[in-house]
Amino acid sequence: MNYMLLITSTHEDEPATEEEGQTRMNAWFEYNRIAEEAGVYVAGEALHGVETAKVADVRTGVVTDGPFAETKEVIGGFYVLDVADEDAAIEWALKMPPYVSVEVRPVMAFG
Repeated sequence: MNYMLLITSTHEDEPATEEEGQTRMNAWFEYNRIAEEAGVYVAGEALHGVETAKVADVRTGVVTDGPFAETKEVIGGFYVLDVADEDAAIEWALKMPPYVSVEVRPVMAFG
């Protein structure tokens, strides 16, 4: 079953130096490698900063700049993993580099 792992963080979680940023990226590359080798990786991407985001209110047709919700956390990326169950999805979430929080949700399957 596919699970989406939404990666969130705050500005306070950002690396202090370029070197620390590279260390963190290497940790993410390693996570990708492990998930691919385990055969659970379906998809995953990092997102540009929240300052690039727009909100399209479908009800009114109004488009505004973000951020939007009154929260310090922003979605920084996601993974979709094909795992046996929620426990396995949570286990994979806990293997991520320790700089983020992760929301785990099952992906609906239609048809």
